[in-house]
Amino acid sequence: MKRYLWVILSLWMSVSFIQAQTDGLPTNKFHVRSTLYGVGYTNILDTYLSPVEYKGTEIRLLRENMRMTHLMDGNVSSQSMFQLYFSLTKNRANTGNEWGGMVNGTQAWHYQWRFGNLKLMAGPMIDLNLGFLYNTRNSNNPAQAIANLNIDASGMAVYHFSIKNHPMIARYQLNIPVAGVMFSPDYGQSYYEIFELEHSNHNVLFTSLHNRPTFRQLLTLDIPVRSSCIRIGYLCDIQQSNVNYIKSHQWSHTLMLGFVKTLFPVKEKDRMISSSPYNPF
Repeated sequence: MKRYLWVILSLWMSVSFIQAQTDGLPTNKFHVRSTLYGVGYTNILDTYLSPVEYKGTEIRLLRENMRMTHLMDGNVSSQSMFQLYFSLTKNRANTGNEWGGMVNGTQAWHYQWRFGNLKLMAGPMIDLNLGFLYNTRNSNNPAQAIANLNIDASGMAVYHFSIKNHPMIARYQLNIPVAGVMFSPDYGQSYYEIFELEHSNHNVLFTSLHNRPTFRQLLTLDIPVRSSCIRIGYLCDIQQSNVNYIKSHQWSHTLMLGFVKTLFPVKEKDRMISSSPYNPF
């Protein structure tokens, strides 16, 4: 049991350490922060808990911080994202429910290419997911833990345009895990066997596109409203795996709405926080 607790703790500490190191990088004079709230639809399957799909509602919180660094002549931006989401689903016969929760943290670095009003960005991303699923119908093995750490390929397209002299920004982002590790029980193996009896067997596994074909897509539009900037978005989160003879997926489609703030450090001792629609990304 202690070994797996250390694995999960190490995953969390690794992302926290990298984010802390990134905070120490020399940065440009602005940060762009956003907070989005979302409601959407989710489809969940985990054959460790049930052979049928569960469908229902998901609520999600997304916080993002982007800033330019001085890496590679100032052409690299840093992006950190934190997501927290919960789902309440039921099976087709309406005879059982599944509850789910997930915490997702990412840290990415994107090199930027500029073509007028269009900006293309690409780079690596560290992606950590911790969560759970709970099935109300099961008396034996009612819950499933979710823990994985991935290296993603991340790409983004940002387009600045205006409608009647109102500046707007459209963005599309795609993240695809290409290599990682994840925790999974073996088929028919209980958590009592893993953590109490310590009968572990291939419970920490290497993942890539062949056994975890996963991606996240995010489409946003920044709209200035007086001195504020509203962001609307659509998030398509496709999480899938096929390991230890257990198939799982969580397909989420979520509409997002929130605000964007641009922070300008005027002086070291005098920081101005602005909600202006100016957004350099």
